[in-house]
Amino acid sequence: MGLLALRRYVPYMRPYVFLVVVFGVSQLGGLAAAASIPKVIQSIIDGPITHGDLGQLVEMSGLLLAIGALEFVLIVMRRHFAGVASLGMETDLRNDFYAHLQSLQVSFHDNWQSGQLLSRAIADISTIRRFVGFGLIWFGQIFVTFAVVLVLMLLLDWQLALVVVFFMLPIAVFSTIFHTRYKVIARRLQDMTGDLTTTIEEMATGVRIIKAFGRTPLMQRRFEQQARQIQETSLEGIKARANLWTAINFLPNLSLVAVLLLGGLNVVQGRLTIGGLVAFMTYIFMLTWPMDALGWVLSMSEECQTASQRLNEVFDSRPEISDRPRARSLDRSTGRLEFRAVGFKYPRSDEWVLRDFNLVVEPGETVGLVGRTGSGKTTLAYLVPRLYDVTEGHVLLDGVDVRDILLRSLRSHIGFAFEDPILFSASVHENLVMGRPFDSDQELKRAIEVAQAGFVWDLPWGLETRVGEQGYTLSGGQRQRLALARAVLGSPPVLVLDDPLSSVDVHTEAMIEESLARVLDGVTGLLVVHRPSTLALADRVALIDGGTIVDVGAHADLMRTNSLYRALLSQEYDEALA
Repeated sequence: MGLLALRRYVPYMRPYVFLVVVFGVSQLGGLAAAASIPKVIQSIIDGPITHGDLGQLVEMSGLLLAIGALEFVLIVMRRHFAGVASLGMETDLRNDFYAHLQSLQVSFHDNWQSGQLLSRAIADISTIRRFVGFGLIWFGQIFVTFAVVLVLMLLLDWQLALVVVFFMLPIAVFSTIFHTRYKVIARRLQDMTGDLTTTIEEMATGVRIIKAFGRTPLMQRRFEQQARQIQETSLEGIKARANLWTAINFLPNLSLVAVLLLGGLNVVQGRLTIGGLVAFMTYIFMLTWPMDALGWVLSMSEECQTASQRLNEVFDSRPEISDRPRARSLDRSTGRLEFRAVGFKYPRSDEWVLRDFNLVVEPGETVGLVGRTGSGKTTLAYLVPRLYDVTEGHVLLDGVDVRDILLRSLRSHIGFAFEDPILFSASVHENLVMGRPFDSDQELKRAIEVAQAGFVWDLPWGLETRVGEQGYTLSGGQRQRLALARAVLGSPPVLVLDDPLSSVDVHTEAMIEESLARVLDGVTGLLVVHRPSTLALADRVALIDGGTIVDVGAHADLMRTNSLYRALLSQEYDEALA
């Protein structure tokens, strides 16, 4: 049941204990007011109406009106405070979910569809909030109403009360059948929603490719097929709920007929007054709405249970890359990097990408990494800021294993520019800063100048111009220059650049290299080189093949002595770099 699935999320209600208490009091008060109405009606029928006392009739009618008004106020309070508490819980839970996603290693996100994570972060958390804010209220309301009404019925006429109980017993059977069937439907429906969200996300981010290759009809058919599957599964759920609701709603009608016949007989025989019969039937009517809501609550409970299971699948994924218990902060760094017997293979793979890799980059030195495609150059760069952890061996910064340095401290000393520049749907300024501390606007301007990103001053609102999702309102070269400016901002002692000039023209590349040469002076640089012209920035070059270093030296020396190195560099760059 959804109640059991919610045990993990009960702590999220603790900040709202006061609201929950007020909600509980108002719920019980409202139920007490509602339960007293049939007794007042019985007193009116058996008293003023039977005896023709008009004055007392007006007084008791006023009492009935006052009770109704009190019930109205308590219902408003109940719904308001329950809504406030559940929305607070939803916000806190969503914040923690997002923070947990941020804490998980890159390999986790490599293996999960973004649409599945989106559907969990939005739809599933909202499902839990709806059950807490509405379904759980009605579950409590139904339980307490049944208990209170049953007691009042027993006090009024125990025989008629047993008749009502007899007709309500099949509810347990119907609920069990519904639980077995609907939990499968609910899980399948929520998984399909995640897949559909992935399709929409892929369409939005890949719209240029879809249109360029004329694949719009194909994507449309794929979307319609998934939407149709969701429709069919939703109809299965509707059918299951309809069957349950029909059966449950039929039971009060049967009990009403039985009570009317048996109660009428008791009235005729003088064992029950007319007012008592009316009061008893009013109690049955009080059960009609809870019975009707029971099917809705049970379906919402199953959806909540499924949503909780889907959230647990993410929350139960523990960060594999996290701070060790004795990890320490690194206040200052000279920038000395060492790769000592490093071996690495990606999760769920038996193939070694790097093996027995040894390299030392001295403070202030720039080393270029050259190798075939798939030789492990980019993977090696990812190991420095611990986007991945080594499978064996050690990566050391200033002689300290990077796993023994607090992640936030480690990454504050490293500037990173990816080959594929990623920008966020935010302003240029927000994309550049990304939370990295810097001393002054002059430093920001310097980073822009180094990256030859002066085009930002010509944008409609300068640095405050929003670049759109993934920065697609800018050209590829402009995105790459902003990513490079982001990497050098704050003058980190270590710069890891994964082919940061692949999308710029030759003229801009030359200007950026000239500026970078000044920035790299006194800074430890690790350059993943795909374009030979970038080698002009390197003091030494490490040639990687088969996941290990086969040669290290100056570019000119490697050109003379290593045939593989010569083969990897095109003839047009040979003359420029010799």
